[in-house]
Amino acid sequence: MAFVDELKIYARAGDGGNGVVRWLHVKSKEFAGPSGGDGGRGGNVYLRAVRDVHLLSKYRTKKEFLAENGQSGQSDSCHGADGKDFDILLPIGSIVTNLKTGKKISLQEEGERVLLLKGGFGGRGNESFKSSTNRSPEDWTPGRPGEEGEFYIEVELIADIGLIGLPNAGKTSLLNALTSARGKVGDYPFTTLEPNLGECYGYIISDIPGLIEGAAEGKGLGHKFLRHIRRTRILVHLISLENEDLAETYKVVRQELKAFDPELLNKKEIIVLTKTDLIEEPARLEKILKKMKKIAPVVFAISLYDDNAVKELQDAILKEATTQKNS
Repeated sequence: MAFVDELKIYARAGDGGNGVVRWLHVKSKEFAGPSGGDGGRGGNVYLRAVRDVHLLSKYRTKKEFLAENGQSGQSDSCHGADGKDFDILLPIGSIVTNLKTGKKISLQEEGERVLLLKGGFGGRGNESFKSSTNRSPEDWTPGRPGEEGEFYIEVELIADIGLIGLPNAGKTSLLNALTSARGKVGDYPFTTLEPNLGECYGYIISDIPGLIEGAAEGKGLGHKFLRHIRRTRILVHLISLENEDLAETYKVVRQELKAFDPELLNKKEIIVLTKTDLIEEPARLEKILKKMKKIAPVVFAISLYDDNAVKELQDAILKEATTQKNS
């Protein structure tokens, strides 16, 4: 299923049911008064946050979301039935913008339910117009229309840990090693065409598709997913030891983060040098680590073939995630 993280939809709350003109008929009486009931209320439209990042993909062929109309009033003073409310299920992290008013609604927590559109009130039946001066009213009112609107939905994934880096840095492979995720892995750029999510001891880890230089201006695939980095608590920045100039590779990604949103540079960052199996001399690797620690204080070097190194990194990430969560 293709990942969709933005969508435009139309939604409408239910119309209120009409009031009616009815007369009460009682045996042996020619006229016993008005008995037209009020119409039912139209159903409301709500937004509800759930843990399913692929929900928008399921809505690609469904662009209209309609709550049920209220029923008209009935005889014998019976009120029309209210229309059923309609819940639009959206991934946690969704931002819904009313395209007419510009009002935004952000869904932050699982199970959160927010009113989007109000249903119309039901109309009045003729019984409600009865008075001491008008005992036989023929008045009634129609139900009011429900609110409606067009909305733009965009998803910013909420994850505790975001894996970032240039294409082929090993993000998906690391995600697969840390969690039960089964992201696609390959030896060519842009293997990851959508964010992958996995869970590690209760913490959500997201593999953000590879950035390239110029991503913030729309080049490559990274610009499409940069916004997903905004809500992560920790950035784990992967740099492959295949790169000749590690410092420059680091700066490329950091510059793209800054160009997109300078606040991203303030997030806690852990640097992970990947594919250490390509470095045969331990002394050379130590020299590389020493140089990178001058750029950032927290640096790890791992090979996914080294279970101990992966476990050490996992422990450090989870410890930092716990600290960030409790701070």
